[in-house]
Amino acid sequence: MQKWRKRKEPAGGALAVQTGSQELPFEAVRRYVPLEAGEFRLYRQLREAVPIIDAALDKLVRLLGKFHVECADKNTQDRLNVFLHTVPVGAGGAGIQSFVTAYLDQLLTYGNAVGEAVVQNGELKALYNASLENVELRVKSPLEVEIRRRCVGGSKPVQYPELVFHTALNPAPGSAKGTSVLQGLSFVSDILIKIFHTIGVNWERVGNVRFAVTCRPGVDDRAFAAEHAQQMAQEWSRAMRPGSKSDFVAVGDVEIKAIGADNQILNSDIPVRQMLEQIVAKLGIPPFLLGLSWSSTERMSSQQSDILTSELEAYRRLLNPVIDRICSLWLRLNGSSMPFDIVWNDVTLQDKTELANAALTNAKAELTQLQAEKLRRELRKE
Repeated sequence: MQKWRKRKEPAGGALAVQTGSQELPFEAVRRYVPLEAGEFRLYRQLREAVPIIDAALDKLVRLLGKFHVECADKNTQDRLNVFLHTVPVGAGGAGIQSFVTAYLDQLLTYGNAVGEAVVQNGELKALYNASLENVELRVKSPLEVEIRRRCVGGSKPVQYPELVFHTALNPAPGSAKGTSVLQGLSFVSDILIKIFHTIGVNWERVGNVRFAVTCRPGVDDRAFAAEHAQQMAQEWSRAMRPGSKSDFVAVGDVEIKAIGADNQILNSDIPVRQMLEQIVAKLGIPPFLLGLSWSSTERMSSQQSDILTSELEAYRRLLNPVIDRICSLWLRLNGSSMPFDIVWNDVTLQDKTELANAALTNAKAELTQLQAEKLRRELRKE
């Protein structure tokens, strides 16, 4: 009888990523994740040049809501929540909410966010939002990203990488570089800026009326045309001076026309709305939250609010690992390994209303089912 032998498993508990790239020449160059300063400036200028983009990102950050931590031990939970509300953040902030707000703002704007926990004398003293212009990312392995600090002559790995947090927004497969929510808006924003600039120039030309004064001297006055023109220019300037109420009186064939008064300024409502629709669609913000009074039904507004809620839930899932690392670090430094839960508040009051209505509907359905079951039992007894 043939005996089956169990195949010997390879030694070691860690498995290599089989689909990862092979080691190639100049691998360090290929693994470098470029965080270009020019790209940072582009996204900053987009927020400065198009106020609706800046307002949309600010609203996304503010609508994220607050959270608290729940532990099995009430005393540990209270101490941890007090720390989260009072921890210094950067030079002038306080509370983890301030850290999370700046972290998410950086993540949405640039596609990557880097933060750091400051530990001193065995205690978690502060949190710090790092500038992306001061760090570099390098793909150390298919499952690990090395965070490096830029310095004179190149970059160096951070001394304590376990204290540094990094999040990438929608990175491409095999890459550690995230994608900004503003990616793709530069072309649309450029058109919008041109329209606004043109509107300003046209109103400066047409709105601020300028006059053309033409005097046709007679045959006998042509020798003194220059003197008459100078005198007429002085009198016209005096008559049109702000606050002046004097009349302009001229002798001869004088014609006065308003420059640009009969020109028609192009209607910009439709092209501006088309560009704004592209921006709103990319950022995922309902138009009514940005003050855009576009025609929409109540049902459509409710659906847009639901979509916004799902967007915020996705951003919360991105932030949960960072908050989890901060809380776990504080617990370990305080001699505890207690499990905890991160509990976010509801996004808006409308969500609470919808949840209450859904719970009421489920309760009514359950009551109807119980009543039907009771009626069936009574019929069987009969």
